[in-house]
Amino acid sequence: MKFSEQWLREWVDPPVSTVELVEQLTMAGLEVDSVEPAAAGLGDVLVGEVVSIEAHPDADKLRVCRVAVGEGQFLQVVCGAPNVTVGGKYPLAPVGASLPGNLTIRKSKLRGIESHGMLCSAIELALGDDHTGLMTLPEDAPAGQSLQTLLGLDDTIIEIDLTPNRGDCLGIEGIAREVGTLLRCPVTPVAIQPVVAGIDDTFAITVQNPQACPQYLGRVIRGVDVNTQTPLWMKERLRRSGLRSLGIIVDVTNYLLLELGQPMHAFDLARLSGGVVVRYASEGEQLTLLDERVISLDGQTLVIADHEKPLAIAGVMGGIHSGVQEDTIDVFLECAFFPPEVIAGRARTYGMQTDSAFRFERGVDPGLQHRAIERATALLLEIAGGEAGPVTTVTAAKYLPNSVPVRLRKERIEKLLGMLPGADEVTDILTRLGMTVTEQDTGWQVQSPTYRFDISIEADLIEEIGRVYGYNRLPSVILQGALDVQPLVEGNNSIEDLCNTLVYRGYQEAVTYSFIDPDLQARVNPGKTPVPLANPISSEMAEMRTSLWPGLLAVVQYNLNRQKSRLRFFEYGLRFYSQDNEIHQDMMLAGVVTGSRLPEHWDTHSAPVDFFDMKGDLEALLALTGNAGEFSFVSAEHPALHPGQSAELRRGKRSVGWAGCIHPLLASHLDLNPDTYVFELEYDALESGRLARFQPISRFPSIRRDLAVVVDAGLPVADLQVAVKQAAGDLLQELLIFDVYRGKGIETGRKSIAFGLILQDYSRTLTEQDIEGVVAQVTDQLGKEFGATLRD
Repeated sequence: MKFSEQWLREWVDPPVSTVELVEQLTMAGLEVDSVEPAAAGLGDVLVGEVVSIEAHPDADKLRVCRVAVGEGQFLQVVCGAPNVTVGGKYPLAPVGASLPGNLTIRKSKLRGIESHGMLCSAIELALGDDHTGLMTLPEDAPAGQSLQTLLGLDDTIIEIDLTPNRGDCLGIEGIAREVGTLLRCPVTPVAIQPVVAGIDDTFAITVQNPQACPQYLGRVIRGVDVNTQTPLWMKERLRRSGLRSLGIIVDVTNYLLLELGQPMHAFDLARLSGGVVVRYASEGEQLTLLDERVISLDGQTLVIADHEKPLAIAGVMGGIHSGVQEDTIDVFLECAFFPPEVIAGRARTYGMQTDSAFRFERGVDPGLQHRAIERATALLLEIAGGEAGPVTTVTAAKYLPNSVPVRLRKERIEKLLGMLPGADEVTDILTRLGMTVTEQDTGWQVQSPTYRFDISIEADLIEEIGRVYGYNRLPSVILQGALDVQPLVEGNNSIEDLCNTLVYRGYQEAVTYSFIDPDLQARVNPGKTPVPLANPISSEMAEMRTSLWPGLLAVVQYNLNRQKSRLRFFEYGLRFYSQDNEIHQDMMLAGVVTGSRLPEHWDTHSAPVDFFDMKGDLEALLALTGNAGEFSFVSAEHPALHPGQSAELRRGKRSVGWAGCIHPLLASHLDLNPDTYVFELEYDALESGRLARFQPISRFPSIRRDLAVVVDAGLPVADLQVAVKQAAGDLLQELLIFDVYRGKGIETGRKSIAFGLILQDYSRTLTEQDIEGVVAQVTDQLGKEFGATLRD
């Protein structure tokens, strides 16, 4: 919000400098973003009155003007502006004057005629963007007067950045209230009196959805001269607030927007049919906006319509066909209250942002509309003439927001602020804020005014007390509280331990959105019921993720498109899904691998990564639990994984994750390398571990026996390992698999598995009889359980 300091000081004039005023606003939560002069470098520019005009002898488009710059003082100026006239008054920059853009006026000759200055347009003075002609000054402006004095350019433009809850300060009136409260100064609001109706004309108003528009006011004004020039003082206030002049009707409504914070709109009455109807748009209804864009409305958009067509998006922007034109004579002036939730997001839906929507989204005082329409009517009649009819009001009082009394406790103030101001001071602060205060034994009962719609709970009141009292006056108090120290399980693995293990193995951490594309989610994890978002950022981010894989695959896709082929990413975060009408969330750890097994190097030829490379990384994670033997990889199918290269990871009988190569169809859809492998584990399954304990090294030698058995080709090696460990007993210290063979010498449908058994005892040296006994037990067990035979 930008505003003129001069304008503000007409409402409230504290005895402080600009610097002190800015500091007070910032400390009170109205953060000042910038402070700049209203106009720089115009001290030498004067009011010039053209007393005569002659044609230039050598140029058709130039004219020689005699300009009065004071009593008995005249300058000859050559000018090419089309709107220069005898008797007109314009800004004149005499020889030696400096203008914005480091331009210095010098005495010059134009086609042989001397020019002793320059008559200026608004754009040349940085007072507007009109470059079509000279800037016209009021007829009563004294010739020779400083332009800076005439326009009051000795002013400062202040821009403040408001938090979303302070919509009441999106107008000079609201800022003046704040300044008056902070600096204990009286506020002098503009006098607003009801305009007596000069005609009886009205225009019918129907509100079909009173919940969306609890209050709508309209007034007919006939005989308005829409071509009347906007007064210079109003143009300047608009300019200093960042708005340009667009004609008297629009300028007045914009002026009320800035002065009171109330958006308004004016329609050309002759272009309206039947009456005004406030309703929701029909799906697909068309509207041409003031910026000439044609949009298709959806059924959630509130519109202002007549009996034939939509006229405007309520609270956002008007339509071009019903707007005020150059031939407009009669206008219908509207002023309404829309709840923030009705307008929120509507402008963004259609790719725009307007000052009106900005205010309605943050909240407008529901008690402001009557004052605003009377003020706008008075300004229009004063400047552009015409006659006003009575105000037509449609109000649904039960849908207007009501201020609810809030209980304020002394002990709560002290707890949140660290101190308790005196009771009289608390009452004084709240009263200065416009609140109705009733003292009670333990505190106060407080009711906020309608313009402070952000006050709803006790904490809001305490914030106001601290803000007005002064944050810098609050004492520094050391916080105290009981420390409830929770014991940590020493054997547990933190998420950082797991992440570090993956980093050591060449992975990089990725952080992706929890909101994902429903279509991708359905392809990756159709088995979980997703949680849809009520108000998604976009259609591609409309559901909460049920798996971390979609985000990681998108990261891989992004990097592949940038010629990065060897990729290893992991992510930890929550997944969300709905089950039995409840929303569940689990902490997950997921990863993705693709590309070559080893980094490119002149001395190595690296093969593509495969399932077992990723399985090795997972086994490193499982080893952190100290109970790696409790986990098993079980062949199973998952919709997102290759049917022949997927495994369910279990801890005991509990499913704790999945791993495998992505499904060929999914790889093709996402344009990924078919050899892309993913895993996802529940963090809970990895968190609990076994505390490492010291175990002495045996003083006796270990013995290795290699054993090759022939089994069915489809038999998982993990099943063989379990059987070998059970048969070998405590003497087996380590089990190695060093060869898998299919081919010559092995019958079709069978395979050879070679084991290395490391045997050792802690109390004695093993004999050959001990070793042969273990080998015999293992071969017997494998033969009985799997039909295994020793390989010849």
